[in-house]
Amino acid sequence: MYIKRILILIALLGLVGMGAFSYFVYTTLLKPNTSFSTKEASVYIKSDASYQNVLNQLEPLLKSIDKFDASARQKKYSTHVKPGHYVLRKDMNNNEIIATLRSKNTPVSVIFNNQDRLSKLAQRIAKQIEADSTSLMAAMTDNDFLEKEGFSKETALNIYIPNKYQFYWNTSATAFRDRMLTEYQRFWNTDRQHLAEKIGLTQNEVQNLAAIVQKETAKPEERARVAGVYINRLKKGMKLEADPTVIYALKNKNGVEDTTLIKRVLYKDLEIDSPYNTYRYEGIPPGPIAMPDISSIDAVLHYEHHDFYFFVADPQRPGYHNFSQNLRQHNRYKQAYINWINKLKINR
Repeated sequence: MYIKRILILIALLGLVGMGAFSYFVYTTLLKPNTSFSTKEASVYIKSDASYQNVLNQLEPLLKSIDKFDASARQKKYSTHVKPGHYVLRKDMNNNEIIATLRSKNTPVSVIFNNQDRLSKLAQRIAKQIEADSTSLMAAMTDNDFLEKEGFSKETALNIYIPNKYQFYWNTSATAFRDRMLTEYQRFWNTDRQHLAEKIGLTQNEVQNLAAIVQKETAKPEERARVAGVYINRLKKGMKLEADPTVIYALKNKNGVEDTTLIKRVLYKDLEIDSPYNTYRYEGIPPGPIAMPDISSIDAVLHYEHHDFYFFVADPQRPGYHNFSQNLRQHNRYKQAYINWINKLKINR
């Protein structure tokens, strides 16, 4: 009888213990532990982050950081922190949070366009991945890399084809650069290479010219026609005489970070001595004056075949241009444009 009572007591204690353990498991591992009201919240863990850094970042997102800590230590996550971008969902429990932080590094979208210099591109990318602008600039301007891949510091910007890409947030500067080289090589497929060869330009020259085309017109539907004008000029041995190259040269002279908005190129500006000044130097500049987008590059590759050698902004259609086959016709359009900007009192 006595032994039976002991056995019953042991069984009851076992049930109580199991209940307590089950309650602990539920409240620590399986009970929802997020405190944010949105559907999702992002966590960015740096490559050199400690476990305490992770706790500090998670604390505002969780109801109980202590219960998460207990779970993380029990599941050995505290000694196996992994860098990356992790997406937590509303009402996740600690078990799910830890599983996410262990194995679900989620890519981020990296988008860039219109950066006209590597320094600006580096700043733009540094806002989207872990690598900072200093390390990105060092990777982008590495002489050994550029020489090996057939680029110079003047043409290095051409590697970065503006688009939307997926990257792991903790991508290093060199990994970002190398991936963009792969994307560049993918962009310059056999068809585009053949088109460049057909018009007698290298890939860099196509992009350098595309940058001018893009700066000349904001209307994508007009770019192939503008490109045709420059191709015609190149074939004739004429100078490109593109105002955006003069503006670029002026800004280079004033400092690479010059943000002055120049709306009017003056005759005295045409004398600036710079390899980018296409009023003084023949051919295509040594590097891009901007980051051309894909539509501008393809506009050069698929340039419009015509007999135009000149164009000037059309006052009657803002954003568009009047095209001319000869200088006499061009001068009439040019005078109309000059009268218009004088009327608007645009002096610079």
